[in-house]
Amino acid sequence: MKKKLRVGVLFGGRSGEHEVSLLSAASILKAIDPKKYEVVPIGIDKQGRWLTDGYAQRLLTGQPAVPSGIAAHAHDHTDNPVEGDPEFSGAAAVLRSGEEVNIPALPAHLTQKGGDKTINLSASADLAQPAGTLATKLDVIFPVLHGTFGEDGTIQGLLELADLAYVGSGVLGSAAGMDKDVMKKLFGAAGLPQTPYLTLTRGEWKADPKRCQKAIEKKLSYPLFVKPANLGSSVGISKVHDRSELAAAMDLAAGFDRKLVIEEGVGGPGAKPRELEVAVLGNDAPEASVVGEIVPNREFYDYESKYADSPEDPSVPIIPAELTKSELKQIQAMAIAAFKACDCAGLARVDFLKEPGRKGRIYLNEINTMPGFTSISMYPKLWEASGLKYKALIDRLIVLARERHAEKMATSFSK
Repeated sequence: MKKKLRVGVLFGGRSGEHEVSLLSAASILKAIDPKKYEVVPIGIDKQGRWLTDGYAQRLLTGQPAVPSGIAAHAHDHTDNPVEGDPEFSGAAAVLRSGEEVNIPALPAHLTQKGGDKTINLSASADLAQPAGTLATKLDVIFPVLHGTFGEDGTIQGLLELADLAYVGSGVLGSAAGMDKDVMKKLFGAAGLPQTPYLTLTRGEWKADPKRCQKAIEKKLSYPLFVKPANLGSSVGISKVHDRSELAAAMDLAAGFDRKLVIEEGVGGPGAKPRELEVAVLGNDAPEASVVGEIVPNREFYDYESKYADSPEDPSVPIIPAELTKSELKQIQAMAIAAFKACDCAGLARVDFLKEPGRKGRIYLNEINTMPGFTSISMYPKLWEASGLKYKALIDRLIVLARERHAEKMATSFSK
């Protein structure tokens, strides 16, 4: 009998998109083929603790990771168990015959406070094992970590150090796709059309709001969109109709990141551009899905529109979007160009804005390297409309992850 691939599904995390990650992971765990894969759930709680076994399952269902009154174990720097905290590792925890195994990644000085004790997150006898040996315990990691610390290159760097195959973009592609300022610079270098924008730091805004306001109004026209550079799911984003709303929007975004991206709205005052999305799949030869459209139930497709819809007034996905053949080809070509410009791999959703009207111009908005992955999220739905069903999409992503890892193994890292 053919050996099953051992797949670690990694979810949760410390970002503002923690709950979205749980939804994505639950959908994958429900759909993934148990005849092909031995699945290992790996959770990260909001405190950054890595959880396995029943603790990961409880996190996935929204329960406290450790039930009240149950003493689980961590390890202090002497590798002795510490009562009162769940089993966790500051690096990565995976299952091997129901036991915890730690993948080496983080320096030993990183600590987690546990009551009045300091717990060393990377102290374990397993850390002395070679990364190559540990990699044999999992064939591939499927990280479903949205936002900061999961989609920005940090977890990808850990997995690279551990020499594990993983789904999605590498360190560079993930970091570039998360940082809207860097992303836009790469899009610009590739000659892709995008709305005018300006980037300011939190420090610049706090030091001199009036100077920043003048710089914004000199370059851009209202309405504006103010965004944290490094965040997803529209968290911290505001539409600014005029000067009176600018300061509150800047303060909100500054609470989520040190860099703030301010974009000019597409179409001008009173306009409501069409919001179009394309799913991209592949490594060096990516393919684009059909184009979909979101008709938000609010002024724009913000966090509440995405995840807190009321059943009476939901945002409406339209798949495929009503476009001419030339518009469809243009958007698909731009999506692939954006994917390549950021050196992405595996999967990405690319978002566009189209001016109102039949002949409205099309602008590239952003790329998302780990889009929502529930069975009703736009990324899987776009591929389903293109002929690739959810379960088969999971299979394809795992194949792409292993192909990319095999390609990496063909590279020499020393003389």
